[in-house]
Amino acid sequence: MIATILPESAVAVERRDDREPVTLFAAEEAALGRAVDGRRAEFSTARGCAHRALAQLGLPAGPVPAGPRGEPLWPEGAVGSIAHCEGYRAAVVAPAAELLTVGIDAEPHRPLPEGLLADVSRREERDWLQALGVTMPATHWDRLLFCAKEAVYKAWYPLAERWLGFEDATLRVDPRQRSFEAKLLVPGPVVGGAEVTGFRGRWLVEDGLVLAAIAVQR
Repeated sequence: MIATILPESAVAVERRDDREPVTLFAAEEAALGRAVDGRRAEFSTARGCAHRALAQLGLPAGPVPAGPRGEPLWPEGAVGSIAHCEGYRAAVVAPAAELLTVGIDAEPHRPLPEGLLADVSRREERDWLQALGVTMPATHWDRLLFCAKEAVYKAWYPLAERWLGFEDATLRVDPRQRSFEAKLLVPGPVVGGAEVTGFRGRWLVEDGLVLAAIAVQR
């Protein structure tokens, strides 16, 4: 599914359950520590997706360990992102020569838990959420906002290597084009002599899921 909102240079591998056994590398096992069974299952399946995606890029088998904030550490020559939620795991990778960064996220297509929206949104975002909720009520726009902001963070972190809060970017969704634009409200990383000031992405609601993806061309 998520491949439909990504460029052709990106390879996506998805799973809807954890039934397929996955052999983790030692560095990946170390990242799990004493994780409970549910966390171990989703992590292992997502890492299995990453292994398959990297193999499709022609890269040798190797671990995808976790960095200081839990972010996946990709092998030289690749960029990527991992997402997992209830009933869905995915990994997307691409040649670093073609894409600068990738960020994906997945969420169940249902309303955010009560009280969470105020913590993850800005006033101007809640205004358009309310308007879309009236005109297009079939989509849970609050969950889409959360999903897209998670994708923004995942695209941001490999470039900036620092935290980005929900309040540090303002997001606007195009419901017709199924796209979104995030404007950074804090100084962005400088890449190739230019400051990154925001991200553009695409979204999809399908089969009970909300998916968001950002892929920045190099």
